[in-house]
Amino acid sequence: MNNLKKIGLSALAGSLVAVSAHAAEMSVSGSAKVTYRNGDSSEVTGNPYGMNTSIGFTGSGDVNGYETTLLVTAADQFGGMSSASLSVDLGDMGKVTFDQGVGAGGISTIDDKTPSANEEVWDGLDSATGDSNGLVGGGNSGVFVYANTIMGSSLSAQVGKGGSAASTDDATSGGAVSGTSWDFALTNDTLAPGMNAGIGYGQIANANQNTAGGGDDTDEHMTAFVTYTVSGISLGYQVANRQDNTDGGAHEESSGWGVAYNTPVEGLSVSYGEREIEFQKSAAAHITEDQEGMAIAYTMGSAKISLQNNETSNNSGTAGSNDENTEIALSLSF
Repeated sequence: MNNLKKIGLSALAGSLVAVSAHAAEMSVSGSAKVTYRNGDSSEVTGNPYGMNTSIGFTGSGDVNGYETTLLVTAADQFGGMSSASLSVDLGDMGKVTFDQGVGAGGISTIDDKTPSANEEVWDGLDSATGDSNGLVGGGNSGVFVYANTIMGSSLSAQVGKGGSAASTDDATSGGAVSGTSWDFALTNDTLAPGMNAGIGYGQIANANQNTAGGGDDTDEHMTAFVTYTVSGISLGYQVANRQDNTDGGAHEESSGWGVAYNTPVEGLSVSYGEREIEFQKSAAAHITEDQEGMAIAYTMGSAKISLQNNETSNNSGTAGSNDENTEIALSLSF
């Protein structure tokens, strides 16, 4: 996004509970997205037009010799949907971030790396309560993130207490989850020209700490991906395993692939992808959900027009349950 304006600030360090005589710089950016959505024929119809807006403030400067960055974002007319992060760059020792919903690191940053011209093949599809759509990740609110580059590989690890939740200062979040969660993502784009690969693993606390059932206290998340780009064509494949260890939970194993192509027409790209999720139910037959999606996007400067169509069968592991979503969008960034 392009900056709307830049404001010189000298009080940022003080706001970070530190003292510094160096000036800091604050930048502002924003975006707006207008959409037309057409869902499955069985869904309730209404006004299909909507808009999403967001604005972000980024301040950075030297605090006691360390580059420190504060990011605050707000979306949808500031309707309580804000997120923030505070980062301290330690140079060769890496970067430490407190994340309050931005999604700064961890395994969720690689939950789906298959190429697409617009959105993922699962975007906009309905899912049942408790269904994670085969995606790994335990949330990014109220967690500490450590990032560094080690022997050409990028490491991003995070740890948090209890469930992912945003809390104000001098406050705690409630809920049934009280254990410790940790996860990481390790990626490398230097193995071969045009290739990017990565793995992720995590132990995510669940609600079994407060139950008398036989489930484990943490869920196990694993994923691996590889993408390859040559002559404007990007190919990708990814697998994931999400072990739901709550009482009677259903494990989810997913695999998916995607191909995206930057056409000879400048700014025009197309993509297609497929994905399978096997729901391994504890007291019923296993069922496989099949997802597929295509996208077309045209980008000109800071504006983008896109068309996304996604479909699924056996939705959320329910035999015979189907869903479809078509979205046309105009996105502007500034």
